[in-house]
Amino acid sequence: MTAFFSAPGRFWRGNLHTHSNRSDGALEPAEVCRRYRAEGYDFIALTDHFIGLYGYPIVDTSAFRTPGFTTILGAELHSGPMANGELWHILAVGLPADFTPPEAPHFRPVDGMESGASIAARAVEAGAFVAIAHPPWSGLTMEDARSISRAHAVEIYNHGCAMGCDRPEGAHMLDLLLSEGRRLNAIATDDAHFTEPDHFGGWVMVKAEENSPEALLDALKRGDYYSSQGPELRGIEIDGRNIRVQSSAAASIVVMGQGSAAKAVHGASLTEGVIPLDRFHGSPWIRVSVIDRAGRRAWSNPIWL
Repeated sequence: MTAFFSAPGRFWRGNLHTHSNRSDGALEPAEVCRRYRAEGYDFIALTDHFIGLYGYPIVDTSAFRTPGFTTILGAELHSGPMANGELWHILAVGLPADFTPPEAPHFRPVDGMESGASIAARAVEAGAFVAIAHPPWSGLTMEDARSISRAHAVEIYNHGCAMGCDRPEGAHMLDLLLSEGRRLNAIATDDAHFTEPDHFGGWVMVKAEENSPEALLDALKRGDYYSSQGPELRGIEIDGRNIRVQSSAAASIVVMGQGSAAKAVHGASLTEGVIPLDRFHGSPWIRVSVIDRAGRRAWSNPIWL
């Protein structure tokens, strides 16, 4: 029997992608932190746009930590053109305050600038948890995505992109990369700017022994978390023949793998589903989605079989 979510500690709710008026957000950093704290979040990462236009900010949010609420320093990195000619958007949570900026004066490519792959690798080497941000919003191609050799995750859901352009999900690109053998996890985020209803819609639940930046960052890198819009994942167990998923009340529990491999159970107020793994013998990985009756989802990280 293989059990997931067995790491010590408890789950902490956090948002990993947020903006303030230090870049293109509407609110002061202190107010952004206050609102997330008031909404019951345990932590956030303020990730303003790390670009010359805004002075390459890595905003020090340590003064806004309170008992029961913490912050992780971070930024959204931009450098190097993608295939469509626009700059990369790479989320880096846990950046050191002295991270060296690229030569990225604005949101347009300049000659000789650092590539997206290079700045992602530098961020990982500096200790950050790194994710490919909003693939559908950015218009990423598979060649673009393959070029990022150093990353921990892909945004499976971006609430700002759901509200602003109806392109919220990176699941398809994540699944293609998994099927090429890339060991990547998934995160749900807000990408909140507070200029539209782009906040409190997607988050991560991180299993750690304490709500500290260091413990949370270590757990994120290990993959000890799941992502959600509302439903809770309470247990995933594999016994070799079946996968057993426990959750808050759901309408559907779905297991999916490589290609067309997928199997679901449906019902009223489901809190457990047992799904045979016969359908997944040809898949090196599976992942789980739980969908409640309002259509909100929770996503596990990929499980390698």
